[in-house]
Amino acid sequence: MRPAPDELRILSTTAILGYGFPESSFAAGLARDPHVIAVDAGSSDPGPYYLGAGVPFTDRAAVKRDLRLMLIAGRARSIPVIVGTAGGCGARPHLDWTLAIVREIAAEEGLAFRLAAIPADIDREALLAAQARGALVPLPPGPEASAEDVRASTHLVAQMGPEPLMAALAQGADVIVAGRAYDPAVFAALPLMQGFDAGLAVHLGKILECAAIAAVPGSGGDCMLGTLRRDHFLVEPMAPERRCTVVSVAAHTLYEKSDPYRLPGPGGVLDLTATTFVQEDERTVRVAGSRMIRGAYTLKIEGAALAGFRTVSIAGVRDPSFIAQIDAILDAVRARVADNFSRTLSADDYRLLFRQYGRDGVMGAHEPLRDNATPHEIGLVIEAVAASQEIADTIVSFARASLLHWGYPGRVSTAGNLALPYSPSDMQAGEVFRFSVYHLLTGIDDPCALFPVRIEEIGAPATVGAAS
Repeated sequence: MRPAPDELRILSTTAILGYGFPESSFAAGLARDPHVIAVDAGSSDPGPYYLGAGVPFTDRAAVKRDLRLMLIAGRARSIPVIVGTAGGCGARPHLDWTLAIVREIAAEEGLAFRLAAIPADIDREALLAAQARGALVPLPPGPEASAEDVRASTHLVAQMGPEPLMAALAQGADVIVAGRAYDPAVFAALPLMQGFDAGLAVHLGKILECAAIAAVPGSGGDCMLGTLRRDHFLVEPMAPERRCTVVSVAAHTLYEKSDPYRLPGPGGVLDLTATTFVQEDERTVRVAGSRMIRGAYTLKIEGAALAGFRTVSIAGVRDPSFIAQIDAILDAVRARVADNFSRTLSADDYRLLFRQYGRDGVMGAHEPLRDNATPHEIGLVIEAVAASQEIADTIVSFARASLLHWGYPGRVSTAGNLALPYSPSDMQAGEVFRFSVYHLLTGIDDPCALFPVRIEEIGAPATVGAAS
């Protein structure tokens, strides 16, 4: 048995598979002789639609471009290529979509390898049983889990830790495509197999999952190399115009964290109270002192359910009198819509929203500058979400027409209050989903039990199946 190395190099290609990376940066990373090429392929940041609809939020051609370079390089060097949260959300349709691209590239390039697919879908009935016994608990400040929300979810996934990926590597997988995965897991799996410190491995994975975003200038479409040693790790961007600094790496460590010192994850908490950041050289930062505190194993569960259908209309407003009275005008239009359809629609049948870009379109009522000055123009998005596309169309159409010709004190032009850049002015945005399950599943005895590893021989005369 070969002794574990004292140094392990991990090449992270991009923040999300399909976001791209310069081939020059990738070549620079390969020149450092990495032991594994890994990438996180997804996120819940784009919202619940993609999980609920079972479609990717990344472009197929862009994902294929990235994967082609990674697979060719991995096979040429006989090192693993690992992809986590396939297809953006990691449910079965996303996993199958990514696997089809992998097989397509292998056929086009004449590649042969052992492919591991790890689905992350959770059985609905099993999750309902867990909810009934109190094992599906809220992620604060979220609500209690309900059986109705579980049943309404079109797709339900669990965020796997590194253990199923380690199981795939133990079965000799050359390429691993995983469903929904804890972001650092694809980077921590090989180091944990090699006996490296769990705190350092997970912390390094936390940084590498966003690739060069932790550099200056940051980029979500560039490569980062992590060098893990027994008592520290180094992070360095592969593009010569970027550099890691103590501030950029420490700041990224705080990214997506509610507590600056503790990062909960599957099987424990990453404790950063003793972590140190030191500038190793002009472009590299050394990190040490991170440790893993083991605890009860839990899995984050994500589900999305249909919430209705959306129609939108976009308009510009430039009349200073209109802008000065806009809150009162919009309130009046809301009341007009409600009154007009009071015999056929209740308040539960639709939601009418107005987003005022240039005033408070991003932060809404929380915008601290919303009343400091009157903007010279406002971009207005009129939106309705309703039980059917037809109702959403009706609400937006009536609201837009009412607003277009609404009378108000100081009005100069009677031809119309809105500048409409598109014809047709109203656009159907289709299905709207909500996160119906965003909870922790407790009582996990075996981190691999819910994530079967399926092995396929690519480029071989026959395929074989296996499960762990």
